Order: sequence, then structure tokens, then C-alpha cells
Amino acid sequence: MPPTDAAAPRRIVNDFSIQVATVNGSGSQTANLVLLRSIFQMGIPVSGKNLFPSNIAGLPTWYTIRANKDGYVARKKETDFLVAMNAETAREDVLALDPSAAVLYDEPLKLNELRQDVVFYPVPFDKLVADVCKDAKLRRLVKNMIYDGVLAHLLEIDIAQMELALRRQMGKKVKAIELNLAALEAGKRFAVENLTKQDACVVEPMNATQGQILIEGNAAGALGCMMAGVTVVAWYPITPSSSLPESLIGYMKKYRIDKASGKATFAIVQAEDEIAALGMVLGASWAGARAMTSTSGPGISLMGEFTGLAYYAEVPGVVFDIQRVGPSTGLPTRTAQGDILTVAMLSHGDTKQIMLLPASVEECYTTAMDAFDLAERFQTLVFVLSDLDLGMNNWMSTTFQYPEKPLDRGKLLDSASLERMGGEFGRYKDLDGDGIPYRTIPGDGMPAYFTRGSGHNDRGQYSERPDDYVNNVERLARKFETAKQYVPQPVIEENPTAKVGIIAYGSSHWAVIETRDQLVREGGVETAYLRIRAYPLSDSITDFIKRHDRVYVVEQNRDAQMFSLMRMELDPVVSAKLRSIRHFNGLPIDARSVTDGILAQEQVTNPQLVSQ
Repeated sequence: MPPTDAAAPRRIVNDFSIQVATVNGSGSQTANLVLLRSIFQMGIPVSGKNLFPSNIAGLPTWYTIRANKDGYVARKKETDFLVAMNAETAREDVLALDPSAAVLYDEPLKLNELRQDVVFYPVPFDKLVADVCKDAKLRRLVKNMIYDGVLAHLLEIDIAQMELALRRQMGKKVKAIELNLAALEAGKRFAVENLTKQDACVVEPMNATQGQILIEGNAAGALGCMMAGVTVVAWYPITPSSSLPESLIGYMKKYRIDKASGKATFAIVQAEDEIAALGMVLGASWAGARAMTSTSGPGISLMGEFTGLAYYAEVPGVVFDIQRVGPSTGLPTRTAQGDILTVAMLSHGDTKQIMLLPASVEECYTTAMDAFDLAERFQTLVFVLSDLDLGMNNWMSTTFQYPEKPLDRGKLLDSASLERMGGEFGRYKDLDGDGIPYRTIPGDGMPAYFTRGSGHNDRGQYSERPDDYVNNVERLARKFETAKQYVPQPVIEENPTAKVGIIAYGSSHWAVIETRDQLVREGGVETAYLRIRAYPLSDSITDFIKRHDRVYVVEQNRDAQMFSLMRMELDPVVSAKLRSIRHFNGLPIDARSVTDGILAQEQVTNPQLVSQ
């Protein structure tokens, strides 16, 4: 019989963060995803974030699960329950905990000797796994499932939901399922018989996830690309973007095979490098295909010259940039929003690139479709800037909607437009005053044209005349201005009583939601909120800033890149109201850091906040 306490501990229900510290390559991912999905299946809002090293195996890895009854899904700065399975980091992980946290640990580590103000649960993992798995080589992979069983008891997670999640994770691997189920049961049995609940964290069933799914942003983006009608994909592997084309390969093989012939209706090519990948995209796009590539910061750097060709020759295409930490190789498995300025003006000379900034997995799906329409409408590359946190981690979402609107192929030349040109095709003529010329697709019956990345006039003929050049680049600027009406508009949450505004974009959105509530509770600071979804910047951003005394721009990079871009684009009187909140340590942004940053600056403006 398990020992009992005289007084039951307080209960913190559906509001805690679990951190699992293991070794990369130890097979912990299955156990972590089973744990995440089990809580999700109980109707509790969750998010899961994987912090893994950039080598193949052997270095420390952490996986964080946040359960929150109020639906907050940004990373929580504090860890409430630590599962310490890595001897190398165990001491540091335990010493970093706040008082009253809980630690489930491998008994030989003797972590209970480190502190007196946290709860310790020792578990003899090696002994338990030896009874479950006779194959010594498999034990290190099965061992992790034991901590799921222990947590099922300590956190009151429905073991049936864990079994369901395990079966879903492992599919038809019957022997693996049986082995892991045995480990799960062994862990729970040990906890029931030997561990007394001393911490406060528990889960109770809710109904907050009905009709929702768990999916990674890269997988969602791949679905969106398929729905957008992509037929050519050229890419070069790079973390953290590789899982997007890899997911797309799976989807296309399932849904884009001609039933009559059994042949693929698409081409997916792994190029020799990122330069070649974008070159293939431009060639395919010029020929009429919807084409794309996916990369990260280092690949973006290599794509600069072809990006200039696409901009000046006006060839469409889509580039997904799943951002990571730089400079150089930097921290390739950490997250950032560090490519904003680079992409906005990528290439040389005077260029401005269209950027889309999804904040959720659902927007990764819908933005992918928007990107292809915009690329063909404006005959240019469109960059979708996600990041590692959004792209490679599991997020909750409502189910995706099947697209109903037709594809927007943009201004394709027809007989009426050709007649307006006087019967002579001018590839770069601006007939409508919006800066967008008419294009043709080889074989569509209209005049063909040669792509020209050097100086040219409005007929597409080579020219070095100063007036031709000025007319051309001014038209390109006019086209970029027109794009303001077509790109996704900012999402604005007004607050008529707020003097303070917050601006954010991308995955920083989730921390800001929680920050706004913290600011009211802790400082009485009411805020309004604007989330940027695209560049060029909407005129509504200027109006939003004018309505507030101070506006904080929240982002995940050292140099305040969106803040800087806004100061370049906006009137100086307007941009003088902007203040910067930056988070750039490679970990996903958390609300506590944002809240503390805003309150610190607000205290300078409002000294009365210091005493609160």
C-alpha cells in the first residue's frame, strides 16, 4: 500500500508546465508526444515545444508541455514539474527550479540531495525497464514510456487516453505497441505502490479541445501549398524547414497521383543547393507552373541574386523561410524572427519583397494559399516567414477549411488587353496605373516573352536609357504600393480606454495575448493590440499608432528588426511613439519576459507603477 499524508496538498488544476530532460536520440519523442496528446484528448488546452541540439545524438534535449485551462499556449518561463532523465544536465535543471516545483528523476542520480524546497519522486527506471523488456538494445527506447506511466498516476491523467495516444503514435507496429504499453503499465504500477502525491499539479477533464487538432506549422503549410495547386517544388535540406517539403511529398503522393495512369502530376526535386533550388522555381514559374521552395536564413542569403532576378524580371514564386537563430550557422535548432530586414530588401539595388507573417498553424495553411495567389497577381516572389517554434512544434487548431475560392492567376494577357496595347505586346507596360503589367504563359496563344533581368524598357527590350530605368523601378515601387490592398491586413483588438498599444507578428502573438492579461493584473496597464500579418505595411498601422501614447513592438531578434523597418517606412512623428521589446535567447518567447519588459519601461513614464 502506498504511504498517505495527513493533509492533502493544494491542487493546481490544468495550469502547469512539464519539462522532460533527456538525451537526444534516446527515443523520448514518442513518450513526450503521447503525454502531450493524452492531456489534449482530455479536453485541456496544451502546447508542446521541443528544444533539441543540432547534432545527431548524445547531447541534452528538453521537451516542454504546457497545460492551461485559460488557453494560454506560449512557452511558460517557469517549470512546475521536471522529469530529469539526463545525468549531464540534471543538477543544473533542478537548481534552476522555483521553490515548490516537483522533480521525477532516475533514482541513481540522487537529486533529492540538492534541495529541500522542491518535491522529489525517485524512480528506478533501469530496474523497471529490465522487467518489461528483455532486449537490452531496446531498453533505452522503452525506458521513457515508464515516466509517462508514473505521470499518469501523479498528475491523474486518464491511462486509457495514454493508451489511445500511444496506439495513434505507433500506428500498426503491434510489437512496439505491446512493449510500450507494458512499460506504461509498469510505470503507473510503481507510482501507485510507492509514490505519495506531494506536489499540487493535476489534470481534470475539460471540454476545451473539442473539434481541434494538433499539428506542426510546417505540415500545415505543406497542406496549404498542395491546396494552392503547387506542381513544382525545388528545395535543399536545412533545419528547421525540411519537414515542410518532406510533409508535402507525403501529401502529394497521396492526393496528386493521376488515377488513370498512376503517374505523378507534380515534380519535387532536391536541388544541389539553395541557389539552384530557387533557379528551378523561377524557370518552372515562368513556364506557368505554381512553384515554391522552402529554406531558412542561410538559404535565404544564398538566394539573394535569383531573388533580384525574380523582382526585376517579374517572375512569380513562393519561398517559405522557417527562421532560426543566426548569424552564420548560429543556433540552427533554436527559434528567432531574425530574417525580417534581410528578406524585406533581399537582393541588391532598390528592391522590396512581399512578406507574409503567419502566427498560427491555421494561418500557415491559409497563408500558403494566399502566397501563391499574391505571387501571380504581383508577378514576384512572395516570402512566407514562419519560424522554428511555429514550424516544428505541435500547436492546437480548429480543423482547416477546404478552399472554395478559385485560384488567382493574376493579369494574364488576353485579346482585349493586347488590343489596348495597340496590338503590340509590352511585357512591362502599366496599362491600369497599378504598376502591374500583363504576363503570358508559353503556349497560351498570346505573344511569348524573354525573361530579362538586365535593363529593359516597357516592351521588354534591352535598354540602358536612364528614363527607361527610372520608369521601370518607379513602376515596381507603384506595384508594391498596390500590394498593400491585397496582402493580409492587420488584426486589431481595440481598447478605447488604453493609452498603450502593442504591435507583434508571427509566433510572438501567443505571448502577447497572455502579456495583456498580466499587464492589467500586475500593473493596471490597459492595452490595445495590433498584429502585423504582412509587408508592405498597411496604412491602418499608422492610424493605430496615432491613437496611442506609446506603442511597444514585440519581436524575437536582437536588433529590433520590425521596429527598424517601421521607422524606415513610417512618418518620423508617428514612429517616435514606438518602443522596442526584444527576446532573442533562442527559446520561444514567453509572456513573463514581455510583461516585465513593458512594465519596466512604463515605470519610467508612470512612476506610480513602481509602488504598485
